[in-house]
Amino acid sequence: MSAIKRLGVLTGGGDAPGLNAVIRAVVKASANSGIDCVGLEDSFDGLIEPDRARPLTPRDVTGILRLGGTILGTTNHGNPFAYPVSTSEGVRDYSDRVVEMFHKMGLGALVVIGGDGTLAIAHQFSLRGIPLVGVPKTIDNDIVGTTNCFGFDTAVAFATDAIDRLHTTAEAHKRIMVVEVMGRDAGWIALYAGVAGGADAILIPEIPFDLSIVAARLRERDKWGAKFSIVVVAEGAFPAGGRTTLIEAARDGHVERLGGIGAQVSEALARETGKETRSVVLGHLQRGGAPTSFDRVLATRFGGKAVELIKRGEFGTMVAFAPPDIIARRLEDIVGKTKTVPRDSDVLATAKALGVTFGD
Repeated sequence: MSAIKRLGVLTGGGDAPGLNAVIRAVVKASANSGIDCVGLEDSFDGLIEPDRARPLTPRDVTGILRLGGTILGTTNHGNPFAYPVSTSEGVRDYSDRVVEMFHKMGLGALVVIGGDGTLAIAHQFSLRGIPLVGVPKTIDNDIVGTTNCFGFDTAVAFATDAIDRLHTTAEAHKRIMVVEVMGRDAGWIALYAGVAGGADAILIPEIPFDLSIVAARLRERDKWGAKFSIVVVAEGAFPAGGRTTLIEAARDGHVERLGGIGAQVSEALARETGKETRSVVLGHLQRGGAPTSFDRVLATRFGGKAVELIKRGEFGTMVAFAPPDIIARRLEDIVGKTKTVPRDSDVLATAKALGVTFGD
C-alpha cells in the first residue's frame, strides 16, 4: 500500500481531447489503491483559492471517458511564478501560496496534466519540494521524450476528415484549397493530416517555404490533368526569409496569437497559378470533440502510469509513450525543449517520394 493517502490532479494549458480520460484513470487507479483524489480547478488556480478544489470519486468520473474538454477547467494564463503579490513580509509570488495550500490541503502528491508551459511550471514546483508526476498533453505533439501526446491523433483525424470534404469542392470547381491547421513551432498535425488526406503541398514551420516552388508543382499537376490541388499549412509556417503571421502580438503576459498564413498562401497561389483559390482555417475545431479510440487508450494508460509512479515515489517525472511501453522521463530532461519534425523523418521522406512539395 502506498504511503500517499491523498493526491491532487489538475489540467493546464489549452484543452485537448483525452483530458477527461486521464482524469478518470487517475481517480479510478487512486481509489483502487486506497488513495483519495482531489480535483483542482483551472490549473494551478485550484491551489491558490481554497474554494477551487473538490473531492473526486469513481462516481464523479463515470461517463467522462468519451467527452472532450476537461471537467476541471483549464487556463493557459495561470503561471503562479509570474504574479507578484505584496505581503507584510515583502513582495512574493503566488508560488508560495501554492506550496502552502498543497500542504494545508493534506496532499501527498500532484498529477499535473499539461503541455510544455504547464510542465515547466510543474518542474519548478518539483524543485520546491512538491512531489509530482506530469502527463504530457498537446495536440501539436511537440513535447520531447514521448512519441505521442494524447489529443494529437484526434486532431489529425479531424483535420484529415476536413481535407477529405474539401477534396469534393476542390475537384468540382477545379480549385486550389488551402487548409490552415494548428502547429505553432512544430508541423506534426500538418504533416500527418496532409499525408493522410492526400495533400499536394504541406507547409510546416521546420521548413521555410518558397511559394514559387509550390506554385510550380501545382501548375505541373494542371498540365497532366489534375485540375485541383490541396495545400495544408501549419499556422506557424513561414516563407524563407520571412516570419510567422500574427493575429495578435504578445501583450500583458499573453502569448502572441498566430494565424493568417493560410489566407496569405491562398492569395499568393491565386496570383502565381491563375487558378481560383480558397482558404479554410480549422482553428479550435481541432481541439474539440470526442477523443479517438487511440487517444482514449493512451490517455488512460498515462493516467494509470502516473498513479503507479506516485505509489513508487518516482517524483519529478513525466509519463511518456515509448512504443509499445509507457515509461517515466525526468522533467528536467523535458522542459524548455520542443520536439519538431526532423528533416530525416520517414513520413516527410515518404511524402516527398510521392510528389508532395514542402516548398523547399
